[in-house]
Amino acid sequence: MTILVVSNQKGGVGKTTTAISLAAALVEQGERVLIVDLDPQANATSGLGISKAPPNPVYSLILKERPIQDLIVRTAVPGLDIVPSGPDMAGAEVELVPLMAREYRLRTALRSIGNYDTILVDCPPSLGLLTINALTAGDGVIIPVQCEYYALEGLAQLLSTIEAVRSRLNSRLEVLAIVLTMEDRRNRLSLQVIDEVRRHFPNLVADARIPRAVRLAEAPSHGLPISVYDRRSAAAQAYDDLAREVSARLRARAPIALGGAIA
Repeated sequence: MTILVVSNQKGGVGKTTTAISLAAALVEQGERVLIVDLDPQANATSGLGISKAPPNPVYSLILKERPIQDLIVRTAVPGLDIVPSGPDMAGAEVELVPLMAREYRLRTALRSIGNYDTILVDCPPSLGLLTINALTAGDGVIIPVQCEYYALEGLAQLLSTIEAVRSRLNSRLEVLAIVLTMEDRRNRLSLQVIDEVRRHFPNLVADARIPRAVRLAEAPSHGLPISVYDRRSAAAQAYDDLAREVSARLRARAPIALGGAIA
C-alpha cells in the first residue's frame, strides 16, 4: 500500500481536482483506492457526491481515534472509497495542539488498513498540523502547481516543510511529482510558467500536464470524477497519463532530491 499526499498551501491550484481525478484514473488501472479528505472545506467529499453533513468521519478518525474501517464511505465509482470531511474540521488544528503525538494521528490511524493499493490524502491549503499529519503518514507528495503568474510562490516554503518532516518525522517521505495544472496552450504566460517551473525542478515536474477545461470544472458539481463525467475529454486523458506516470515513478522508487533553488 502506498500513501500519496496531495498538497499545496496555495489555494485554487487544482489540488482537490487532482486528488479525485488521479484516484479515479488509478482505479481504472485496476487499483483499489481510498481518499482521505483532510480539508475542512470538504471539496473532495462533495466532489464525489458525498454529503458534508455531520457526523464527520475524518474528524472522528483524527480527533476521536475511531477505527478507520468504521468511517469509510463508498463512492459512485467502484473501487474508489473515501473518508469524508466536513465543516467541523475547521477547529481541528486548534484541537490537535495539546494532544500527545499530535503529528502521528493519521499515520497511526492508517496502520490498521491494508485492503487498498493506494491512499490519497487531500490536504487543506495550509501548512498546519493537518498537513503535517498527512506528510508524516505519506510515502510521496504530489504538488499541483497552477500555470499562472506566481506559480512558484510558496513552493520554497512547502519544500522546506517537506524536508523538515522527512528529517524529523518521516524519513521515507519524498516529493514524487510536481503537476502543472490549468494549462492554456494558447496563452504565452502559461508556456512561460511551464518553462520556469521545469527550469527550477527538472527532475520533479511530471510530463503529464492538466489542461484548463470547462468539463473538468463541471464534474465536481455532478459528484463525479472527470473520467466518469466525460471519459473522452482531454482532461480525463491527461489524468490517465498522470496515473501511469505516478505508477512508473513509484515502481522506480529512486530517491528524488528536492533540488532547484527558487530565485
